[in-house]
Amino acid sequence: MQLVNFDDPLPIDQPRRFTVAGPSGSGKSSLARTIAARLEIPYVELDALYHGPEWTVRETWQEEVLDFIAGPEWAIEWQGEEVREQMTGRAQVLVWLDHSRVTVTSRVVRRTVRRRFGGSPLPNGLQEGPLRTFFTDPDHIIKWSWRYHEKIRNRVKRVIAEDNHPGLVIVRLRGQREVDAWLRGPFAAATSSGEPQRR
Repeated sequence: MQLVNFDDPLPIDQPRRFTVAGPSGSGKSSLARTIAARLEIPYVELDALYHGPEWTVRETWQEEVLDFIAGPEWAIEWQGEEVREQMTGRAQVLVWLDHSRVTVTSRVVRRTVRRRFGGSPLPNGLQEGPLRTFFTDPDHIIKWSWRYHEKIRNRVKRVIAEDNHPGLVIVRLRGQREVDAWLRGPFAAATSSGEPQRR
């Protein structure tokens, strides 16, 4: 396992399996989607597999995630306690969006407001509750993101400390400037030449 920063070269040539870690609002879905589009590899939003109508949990979600990551190339969010270890074991690059809590919270607030007025749709026709439920729902997405911020940081740190995945590269990105610089620099350099690897 190797931990690198936004301006370090990726110590792997032509990676094709990416997972993106971060709390709600950090931009992990957007980044995973961007990576997939640039590399022309499959992407699936994990929430679309997990949530059914009315926020029910789909019975087949774990099987579908495992089928997806069994493929030779993909991008997906690093979520789902039941599949996270398998995802880590299959990934070549784990991109860790370690933004400040203030940054993440402001993003999730803006996203929540946009969704209530018709923007940034959720998968499977789902809708977040009215804005007023922030005051009554202990699991409101803004409160959830605030609590989850430290949990996701600790989970990534545990992967680093345990060092059970010798081939994994973890890229730590703090703030959107680092995300943009990494995409322009190390990511582009490691993925723009030669034939894609098929492992």
